[in-house]
Amino acid sequence: MEIVTFQALGAPVKGYLQEDYDTLVAHKVRPAVVICPGGAYRWRSPREKDAPAFEFLSMGYQVFILEYSCAGKAGGYRPLRELAETVCQLRVHHEGWHIDPDKIAVLGFSAGGHLAASLGAFWNDPELALPAQARPDALVLCYPVISTKEFAHRESAEWVSGGDPELREKMHLWEQVTASFPPTFMWHGGEDASVPPENSLFLAVELKKHGI
Repeated sequence: MEIVTFQALGAPVKGYLQEDYDTLVAHKVRPAVVICPGGAYRWRSPREKDAPAFEFLSMGYQVFILEYSCAGKAGGYRPLRELAETVCQLRVHHEGWHIDPDKIAVLGFSAGGHLAASLGAFWNDPELALPAQARPDALVLCYPVISTKEFAHRESAEWVSGGDPELREKMHLWEQVTASFPPTFMWHGGEDASVPPENSLFLAVELKKHGI
């Protein structure tokens, strides 16, 4: 295993790469996943970093963990731009890191799920003008925060909006789904007391409406 590090607009990213054996011709190019830990946009939970990273590494992925901006630095789309830059860097370096540039997924837990889903919703938003290379090929949302209104995880909504009511409105993600939203797998505990399962349920309804 090789470890690589880089900065995505100042946010640290750590990557775990598979060994490049000459005899493994069939596995010269691999899918990749970017992991966004949860933590209410206030911090990044350690339990949602290396443990899932090693699980995906064992399945043949190239794996990256994004230490996106939190707390007072979480507003103004800053974590979203950091995630977009991370995905772009994976595509820029796909040859050296043996990544299939058409198989880059983003996985997020809780508030990290909100971040992942935000990239799915806004990768082609004209207001944000993110690079086209930032579009993830798939999303994995684990008990994600989706709402910033009813059923919201209030702390996540407050940090990611930075107290801006217009930004908080925009970050209500099930109202931001379009036909360009990436293919998505999500799961949620039915008795989750922190992030109500309605966050995933209402998102699922919108994804179905748009054929995702």
